[in-house]
Amino acid sequence: MTSRRYCFATHYHYLLTLLLVASWICATTMCECAYANVKLPSVFGDDMVLQRNVKTPIWGWAQPGEKILVEIASQSKTTIADENGQWRVNLSPTPAGGPYKLSIYGANHIAFNNVYFGEVWLCAGQANMSFTLKRSTNGNKEAESATYPQLRVFTVPTQSADAPMNDCPAKWQKTSPQTAGNFSAIAYHFGRYLHEELQVAVGVIVLAWTGSTAEAWVDPIELAKFPELAPLVDPERIEKSPPSQKAGALQYGMLDPICPYAIKGVIWYQGEANANRAWQYRTLFPLLIANWREKWGLGDFPFYFVQLPNFHKAKDQPGSSAWAELREAQHRAIAERNVAEVVAIDLGDPNNMTPKNKKTVSERLAKLALNKTYDKGEPAAGPDFHSMKIIGNRAILTFTNAEGLACAENASCDGSELKGFAIAGADKKFYWAEAVIENDTVVVSAPEVEKPIAVRYAWADNPACNLTNKTGLPTSPFRTDDWAGVTVNVK
Repeated sequence: MTSRRYCFATHYHYLLTLLLVASWICATTMCECAYANVKLPSVFGDDMVLQRNVKTPIWGWAQPGEKILVEIASQSKTTIADENGQWRVNLSPTPAGGPYKLSIYGANHIAFNNVYFGEVWLCAGQANMSFTLKRSTNGNKEAESATYPQLRVFTVPTQSADAPMNDCPAKWQKTSPQTAGNFSAIAYHFGRYLHEELQVAVGVIVLAWTGSTAEAWVDPIELAKFPELAPLVDPERIEKSPPSQKAGALQYGMLDPICPYAIKGVIWYQGEANANRAWQYRTLFPLLIANWREKWGLGDFPFYFVQLPNFHKAKDQPGSSAWAELREAQHRAIAERNVAEVVAIDLGDPNNMTPKNKKTVSERLAKLALNKTYDKGEPAAGPDFHSMKIIGNRAILTFTNAEGLACAENASCDGSELKGFAIAGADKKFYWAEAVIENDTVVVSAPEVEKPIAVRYAWADNPACNLTNKTGLPTSPFRTDDWAGVTVNVK
């Protein structure tokens, strides 16, 4: 009898335990149904690189009021999702290293593996930035040896939008012979160069769309503040524009989904689509830089760009050029703090707007970044026009970065004499000029111009030009006059 009572009690307690467990499971399930699972945008994932040595934002969504815990590298951060279900924590500055696991706890648990802290750069622009490694010069061979597991790439898909988006369908990829061929050639070479020189993990985020205009990457509210840019936000103009050229459409669709992911800086290769409105670009380009810096809230982070290369058929006589005016508009932006350019006037292809030699451009960008951002290596800049003095029929030009002025041999010149200089008098008619290096100056003259008042250098779509300095880098095209160009009234 005792045995039967014992068996019944044991069975009863066993059933009760099962009921309690089932009740707990149901309650937990109901809780998880009532409280939305914690989520993060796709820019957070396995194999990502987080920017070292800065406060690193981690953000996402959850049920309003839900407590969120974030853990990585021996640090924990907590926050509460706001009334809209949005949450964000800032990780403490962390030195380079890894691999780590990033864990996020809410109603559910998310873990991202193989995470490194290192250097993160944004690589943005149009076709010359999206141009893949496998299509570039020796690209397939480069891809075969691309075994850099700590170089990671996140390529934002091309998508435009009429309002800010908070996510995009993409993921981080490690660099390997299987993946590298489809990466942006410039982003790959730039990232590889930094990775090898700095010996830390490097992440590159690629935002590029062939044919995209600069205004597509800028907040329309900011564009509307400038009278010369206001036509860009005209509703009829926006309606008629292709997706990659609508004001604000790419900031909404491609930039916003990854902002404010912590970055070190930006490299930018764009301008071809705005060449016919080069005068407007004088205002538009600095605004883009300021707009992006304001969105990230990281101060005046480095912004390095590639000036338009040589393109189109060469002309026999000096004259006007929309591409030259766009280069000038780009060059003016270096007056902004922490902005610098790579001159590519010697690296273009007369028959192709997207030249295949992406490695040399990338190396110039990387050397610029190493010198200016990381204080490594020699200055990476060619001569830059500084001033002009007229003595008789001669114009004497001075330059910054003038040490070792030289006549370089390149695709358009044999290196025996300086090319690319033109000179004009009061009639504003330019003639090809003789140019001679004297110490650290260039003396320019032409028999047709007795009283010169203006000099131009490499002022053409595809100029023959070859002034360099001890770095071997080319001089940025320039002019000493401020006469109205062919794009001044184009809106």
